[in-house]
Amino acid sequence: MASAQPTIQDIRRQLAAGSPAPIYVIHGEEAYYVDELVKDFEALVPDEEKDFNLYILYAPQVEPDAVIDACLRYPMMAERQVVILKEAQAAARKADFLNAMAEYARRPNPQTVLVVVGRGAVLTGAAFMNAVKASKGVIFNSPRLWDSQIGPKIDELAAESGLNVDSKARAMLVDHVGTDLSRIVNEVRKLTLVLPRGASITPQVVEKLIGVSKDFNNFELIDALAHRDAAKCYRIAEYFRRNPKANPSIVTGVAIFNFFAKLLLAIYTPERSESGLAGAIGSRAGSIEMRNILSAMKMYNARQAITAISACRRFDARAKGVGSRLDEYDLLRELLFVILN
Repeated sequence: MASAQPTIQDIRRQLAAGSPAPIYVIHGEEAYYVDELVKDFEALVPDEEKDFNLYILYAPQVEPDAVIDACLRYPMMAERQVVILKEAQAAARKADFLNAMAEYARRPNPQTVLVVVGRGAVLTGAAFMNAVKASKGVIFNSPRLWDSQIGPKIDELAAESGLNVDSKARAMLVDHVGTDLSRIVNEVRKLTLVLPRGASITPQVVEKLIGVSKDFNNFELIDALAHRDAAKCYRIAEYFRRNPKANPSIVTGVAIFNFFAKLLLAIYTPERSESGLAGAIGSRAGSIEMRNILSAMKMYNARQAITAISACRRFDARAKGVGSRLDEYDLLRELLFVILN
């Protein structure tokens, strides 16, 4: 494969062309792409051949020699066989486990496709990895998405189904799903199944179909904090108290902490243009987050931002029961009071 850092599309094109590499290492912190590629490799073997030419092994349950033995067999009445080693990240002494297969990786069976899977983790084992590269194998790392990548990913997924995303609806989804790509795909998929092509994903649609209040959520709370709208902040906090399952206070505390951490970074950024500030904090010029940062820069100075960050740390510990027995939503209200006053 030409690319030193292949994409999931590169690998899928290679499989579709019927010319798979002898070995694949599929690993990384973002499990979604890992899971999707495992399905693609399983599909390489027709259903009627799976009993004979598809081996699925689990690293914590087998020794490296058993994996090598499976790879050295020849397919039964077929062009190739597929051996998938799952949970490589959970193997005892995982680097040693993989390195024990380095000799095979240097001279792999041309009729076997070996797929080593590390779900939710980056695999180690320099000898094995170098041997995979030397034998023209493929190493695919699936990194976890940054916060700034979630909004564009939602736009991309929606566009694939011919939908547009309202900026507030996007922010609500980002706030709701976090950086878990599997959740992002599932939530957007819910919308694409219901909405016709050309429709817009609006806050009302998100509220109705996803169950996120368009008026009372972490996104709205951050907006209220950015504008120092105390009354709105306390209304939202009270709504959270009445709906604790949908609005865990710990998640709210993290959202507030992240906002003021970005605000402090923006305050100390020498480049004062919106694009310069956006680049410094990992946001996009013109985004709602960026508009909130610009508003907050008029409302808070560096000392106040530092106080807010410190208060968030204290809130996080106390909400987890460290040094306090107060109700977590009383603590949230106290956090808001400290920040606003």
